[in-house]
Amino acid sequence: MRPTFTLGIEEEYQTIDPETRDLRSHIATEMLAQGKLRLEERVKAELHQSVIEVGTRVCRNIQEAQEDLFDLRRNMIRLAEENHLTLVSGATHPFADWRTQEIYPDARYDQVVEDLQLVARSNLIFGLHVHVGIEDKEAAIRIMNSLRYFLPHILALSTNSPFWMGMDTGYKSYRAKVFEHFPRTGIPDSFASYSEFESYVQLLIKTNCIDNAKKIWWDLRPHPFFSTVEVRACDIPLRAKETIAIAALIQATACKLWHLHEGNQDYRQYARALLMENKFRAVRYGLDGKLIDFGKQMEVPVRDLVVEYLAFIDDVLDELGCRNEIEYIHTMLERGSGADRQLQVFRETGSLQAVVDYMAAETRADL
Repeated sequence: MRPTFTLGIEEEYQTIDPETRDLRSHIATEMLAQGKLRLEERVKAELHQSVIEVGTRVCRNIQEAQEDLFDLRRNMIRLAEENHLTLVSGATHPFADWRTQEIYPDARYDQVVEDLQLVARSNLIFGLHVHVGIEDKEAAIRIMNSLRYFLPHILALSTNSPFWMGMDTGYKSYRAKVFEHFPRTGIPDSFASYSEFESYVQLLIKTNCIDNAKKIWWDLRPHPFFSTVEVRACDIPLRAKETIAIAALIQATACKLWHLHEGNQDYRQYARALLMENKFRAVRYGLDGKLIDFGKQMEVPVRDLVVEYLAFIDDVLDELGCRNEIEYIHTMLERGSGADRQLQVFRETGSLQAVVDYMAAETRADL
């Protein structure tokens, strides 16, 4: 049976003091309470109080997802302003110090900090998670195994975290490097079946590694409570239109891979060790780098590979009705990722405060 390929999108935003341009914690908790009154379960807390997460409803197609996400961003921007804050969409803050940030008071987060200590406290990062509805668990595992190959390409498009604690890190996605300190992260291994994945989860629970599968923080996972495959590899992009283009790309990739599997075909499987080489290149260089084409055993510029990738999924775009949204990826290739644009502003101004102002303006763009 064909999966529904429904979409759910989660974004994590920064709450900024408009005068200092630094992250603000204490007011953000009041803002969260107000957000829940207006937007109900579509708004929730994260580990640090200066992080606010929003999530769309379950959306039947990319147009519904865009409408819902744009509405969430508009509401959160307004809510931030009412609380004398600025909402910013960036995967790290250019100069905030995680050591001064407060943890959200919640038993679940207290336990994460207890388990992971400094690694949890320093995890001041902001991501994008995209859920695609795949109801059959075996199909979900098969699609996940093949989708792993495309994670570095998708991550390169989303890169939006070049700065950390006032420094140019030299990475386009420093968020990814920070998150690597957590256990059970990165690109997962492949699994022969859903039962093999389930056995892995049960062993971790039995041996007190985790209390549930939500503490498996891979770049891609079968969600433990929803009938979705969740892609967690991405930085949160600056613009909502970039988020929608990436979500459409993930949905189309899942659909294309499902069609291949249904026709008893497959996308070639590569070892995690090889895929992690490409992930490092995406994290380090973003769209300006080269990834390895493992079939040809050669390096290829990321932009060329993304164009090839778009040709690969082209035959499912009309089925999903997402051709217009995917088209925006060509604009992203031309303009550069959020990281590229942040770095350009810094080169022109020499000011990280100016970078924050640019990020805030881009967060509102196209809404």
